[in-house]
Amino acid sequence: MTLPLFLAAAVESLAAQPGLAEKFGLEPKYIIIQAVSFLIVLAVLYKFGIKPTIATMDERAVKIGAGLKYAEEMQAKLAAAQQESAALVKKSQVEATRIIDDARKSAKDFTDKQTQEASTRASDILTKAQQAIELEHKKMLADARSEIARLVVTTTERVLAKKLTEADRASYNETASRELTSA
Repeated sequence: MTLPLFLAAAVESLAAQPGLAEKFGLEPKYIIIQAVSFLIVLAVLYKFGIKPTIATMDERAVKIGAGLKYAEEMQAKLAAAQQESAALVKKSQVEATRIIDDARKSAKDFTDKQTQEASTRASDILTKAQQAIELEHKKMLADARSEIARLVVTTTERVLAKKLTEADRASYNETASRELTSA
């Protein structure tokens, strides 16, 4: 609003100096028309050019600000997700280590148990084998004694079948009885 007043004052001052305006060939009515035309063009440019451009720039600044805020939020979420995934990885590693340790302990316990059972079985088998050997030995000794006794009786019968003197018979009987008692 002050611009038109300023222009009007300038035009009056030019009119007051008749020599200056005439020197440059300026006519006040054309200057006023050009000033009004400039003001109209300025108003149209401001309303349809500058104002929408400023609004668009403000809108873009808001979008850029929202985008930067969203990027910061996403960066914070990414950092949180990375921390969470690192915690999950650490937790899963601890769990895997625990499972492996449990499996090793179970395997060791199982092998110890199997070894102990095998030792017990081997000891039982060895004891039974020794008992069987002892029984077999006793049976064999009994069979040998009975066979020796049978042979002695057979030999004695054959010897007795021959004509022996009483002294020979006593000697044979004594020897046979000594052999039977010592076996």
